[in-house]
Amino acid sequence: MQQASATLASTTDSQAHQSNKGLSNNPSVDAEKAIGTVSSDTDPAPPFSTFTHTQKKLIVLTISFIGLLSPLSASIYFPAIGTLAKDLSVSTSDINLTIFQAIGPTFFGNLSDVKGRRPAYIGCLIISIAANIALACQRSYAALLVLRCIQSSGSAATVALGQAVVADVSTRAERGKRVAYASAGIMLGPAIGPTVGGLLETYLGWPSIFWFLAIFSGVMLVVTLCLLPETCRAVVGNGSVPPQRWNRTLWSCLRKKNVAEQAGTLQRSKKRPNPFTSLLIILKKEDGLILLCGAFLYAGFYIVLITLTDQLSQEYGLNTLQVGLCYLPFGVGCMASRFSVGILLDRNYKRLTHQADPSSESSSNAKESDDFPIEKARLQIGIPAIYASAIVTITYGWVMHYKTSLAGPLVMLFFVGNFTTGAFNVFSTLIVDINLHQPGTASAANNLARCGMGAAFTAFAQPLVGVIGIWWASTAVAFLWVLTTPCLWAVIRWGPEWRAAEKTKLEQREGKK
Repeated sequence: MQQASATLASTTDSQAHQSNKGLSNNPSVDAEKAIGTVSSDTDPAPPFSTFTHTQKKLIVLTISFIGLLSPLSASIYFPAIGTLAKDLSVSTSDINLTIFQAIGPTFFGNLSDVKGRRPAYIGCLIISIAANIALACQRSYAALLVLRCIQSSGSAATVALGQAVVADVSTRAERGKRVAYASAGIMLGPAIGPTVGGLLETYLGWPSIFWFLAIFSGVMLVVTLCLLPETCRAVVGNGSVPPQRWNRTLWSCLRKKNVAEQAGTLQRSKKRPNPFTSLLIILKKEDGLILLCGAFLYAGFYIVLITLTDQLSQEYGLNTLQVGLCYLPFGVGCMASRFSVGILLDRNYKRLTHQADPSSESSSNAKESDDFPIEKARLQIGIPAIYASAIVTITYGWVMHYKTSLAGPLVMLFFVGNFTTGAFNVFSTLIVDINLHQPGTASAANNLARCGMGAAFTAFAQPLVGVIGIWWASTAVAFLWVLTTPCLWAVIRWGPEWRAAEKTKLEQREGKK
């Protein structure tokens, strides 16, 4: 374990003898040069990343555990909704309004693209610790609402940061599987969150839920400070340039090996983080359509989750602990998607690469070509996943409406989790693929779109189910998902053209500076 920690934490120091060429003050251009899209005709192409396969595995494992914080902060809360509503003298719908992931990722995503992933992670975890301690001590609905917003600002951003780290160390050929592995923690949250929350609420009371989250955030902060290396390509290039001393792991700082500074090898950006950059991504044609479809999928996904507690307690008479255990099939389905969709994404990419150039050899260090139809490679997997999600969601509503054996809803929850999470992974991978120069900002835009739509749907989810019933609510959600798929077909058809036009505009703007 000690050897593995040393391997992960001291990566940039041990590779300090390799240096990148001088880069511009623009982080977007810096990232493109580090990726290898800007290269000299005489110099041999550098590797996409100097991190070894083992180091990449350890990095992905670390961010996967940190990413667990976001879904855990939301799902651990579900079994206690009824108790909280009773203790604070408010309705269940009022408590549902506090289940959201705030707009914090818009700031932290851009911060990570400009200053690095580690500073953003550290800021998120500190906010999460402080907010959870305050939540454990509060006893009013107003305080709960405000503090949940602050808590979400920290926890939700870890998802966007994880996607950005994967983009830093992975080529398109391997990104699908790596995104799935990095999302393992995110997928694990819905599985263990309600169960842990049910246990804590039953035996220690609902404040213990927030104390647990504060402790978990603290452990992840220590891991980040000690072991997680900087990967941002605008800061460390392809991993061959050491970060600033203040941005190194504690393990690296405590090592006695004297690593020479490489002054002038990387001219880092002095720009300040701009959270509004995420909004600009949402307004682009291709990105906007992808994010819109992902947002509707996420919103419908959350309608199923937040109404499940009431459905199980009212229709099946289950207590808090039993309700928490019933979320396990859903979480297991989410986790299983990494073995199916993640592998299919990489296989489909390699298949289309071979079709385009049969003489080319598949390689993890293959050049990131702007001419490759990456939209087709990803959405050929994503669109069928949406159709499958619609079918199983309608079936879930049907078995819940007719109060079949409890096994019926639980089996369908497995498939809902599997197919919807698979589609989420496709969207997350694609949005990074087409924004490699700012993956943190792009992932933050993804979070902003999803969570904004999710918050809107959360507000009326319970009243909607109360009026039309779970069957028709599930049918309406599924029908909405199917209606969005023409947008994705349009992305396959015209996406490469839109992407090329955006690149031309960016180059023209840079040329005028």
